Amino acid sequence: MSETQLNGAEIILKALADQGVEVVFGYPGGAVLPIYDALFKQNRIRHVLVRHEQGAVHMAEGYARSTGKVGCVLVTSGPGATNAVTGLTDALMDSIPIVCLTGQVPTHLIGNDAFQEADTTGITRQCTKHNYLVKDADKLARTIHEAFLVAGTGRPGPVVIDLPKDVLMGKASYVPAARVKHRSYKPQVKGDIKLIEQAVELMGKAERPIFYIGGGVVNSGPDAAKLLTTFVRSTGYPITSTLMGLGAYPASDQQFLGMLGMHGTYEANLAMHDCDVMICIGARFDDRVTGRLDAFAPGSKKIHVDIDPSSLNKNVPVDIGIVGDVAHVVEDMIRVWKAKQVRPSQKALATWWGRIDQWKARNGLAYKATDSIIKPQFAIQRLYEATKDRDTYITTEVGQHQMWAAQFYKFEEPNRWMTSGGLGTMGYGFPSALGVQVAHPDSLVIDIAGEASFMMNLQEMGTAAQYRLPVKVFILNNQYMGMVRQWQELLHGSRYSESYCEALPDFVALAESFGWVGLTVDKPGDLDDAIRTMIETDKPVLMNVHVDPSENCYPMIPSGAAHNEMLMNSEDTAGTEVSDQGMMLV
Repeated sequence: MSETQLNGAEIILKALADQGVEVVFGYPGGAVLPIYDALFKQNRIRHVLVRHEQGAVHMAEGYARSTGKVGCVLVTSGPGATNAVTGLTDALMDSIPIVCLTGQVPTHLIGNDAFQEADTTGITRQCTKHNYLVKDADKLARTIHEAFLVAGTGRPGPVVIDLPKDVLMGKASYVPAARVKHRSYKPQVKGDIKLIEQAVELMGKAERPIFYIGGGVVNSGPDAAKLLTTFVRSTGYPITSTLMGLGAYPASDQQFLGMLGMHGTYEANLAMHDCDVMICIGARFDDRVTGRLDAFAPGSKKIHVDIDPSSLNKNVPVDIGIVGDVAHVVEDMIRVWKAKQVRPSQKALATWWGRIDQWKARNGLAYKATDSIIKPQFAIQRLYEATKDRDTYITTEVGQHQMWAAQFYKFEEPNRWMTSGGLGTMGYGFPSALGVQVAHPDSLVIDIAGEASFMMNLQEMGTAAQYRLPVKVFILNNQYMGMVRQWQELLHGSRYSESYCEALPDFVALAESFGWVGLTVDKPGDLDDAIRTMIETDKPVLMNVHVDPSENCYPMIPSGAAHNEMLMNSEDTAGTEVSDQGMMLV
């Protein structure tokens, strides 16, 4: 008896369901109408109608980052696919697992400059982990199963499947996921035990050690974060994190030094600079972290654990490079550490912590609060105090507010912090928050935003209204592209070229026009009540917080400088030299 024949669109939905997909973020168009027709005839997979394809990918990123699942996107051909490119590149840079289904003109029209045709596989080759152009309905199910495997394993990332319209309408038999095996793609998850033993031996001899962790710990799953926390506490060593790694280690733990890098803490950056053994786990030595490469942790021995072999020795030469999944490698490290009964020098470690405590005492995050104007740091501190004991997820846009959120909002567990790291995509945070809210409908989801970034994808307020997603947008409104203004002030002689937003909407009226609740706050004393109202309102809320437009984000390592060449806030009274711009030079 022959197998049941389905059309291509039906095969796609069956394959998505087989992969455990519960929601697809998308926007219809002519080339993908067969899929939308198939969606109409079923109830297993939910579709969220976005207002722009970039928003769709960011929503899928938020969904994926907060759940550990693969996010799913559906867009049409031509502009639908090209509008998704920014989100795909963002997902690639930050290792977020996404499968993006793109429509394409019928196979016989490919290359003819047909209506809404674009070379999607060519355009997305450099911004995806892998991509496919499916020309035969018989290969549809197999391709989708393979795409989810590629997107969600190894170093995660986005995968595009380009789907000509005639393939969506063609008939074929369905192939279940259990029957699909990839012959060549086999990511290495177990680390080389000999290298792990060498790494543990080097760690045990360290006198000024530091753990440096990144988003790879989060991507490895909750077990990785738990194992890492256990291991770090057993060593007594200090630990710092990249922007993407926040939450992988509890921020309240006494061994945590905060975030490192361009706007990292004073103690984290100096500890990185002066360490003698660096244990890098699930991070990629990004330029925002390393600063000037020839001055990065000079004289230190470096251990690097990463599931992506191409990351080893790519930016920074390391002494021991271990390819493997973080959870597996750290588990083996713990076992070897115990078996070898490693006993680090407690005298050396006490001396090292003494130096770190001196750096901590300087309080590099100091700022001067006032009763007349809201400092952005103060606003985030009050938001944190009001939400820290709730089931809260935080997303951000990109800019000063993003760095202040990383500095002042403390994360105790992974998957609670969604931000654009590698690409630095303005407009990421709001649609990402919607994706998080879809995944966690009963949780408090807050997008910490700047007014300029929020303007980039504010059309998704319609998506929130349509699906009754009670997200909260917490805008730190300084009327500038704040980080651009800061660089212009410090590095370009205060020539504020095109960084001031002269025309902004009435955000309260804008919110109300979409059926949201709008709030405006101008005084520090009104913050707590407004935050409480925002949290307790069971509707989407836009809270417009007017903050000091001249406030800069410190510490700051200027581009191309070393970790010990930070610019510090003049409120940091331990500084020794004050520049004309009111900043301390280390």
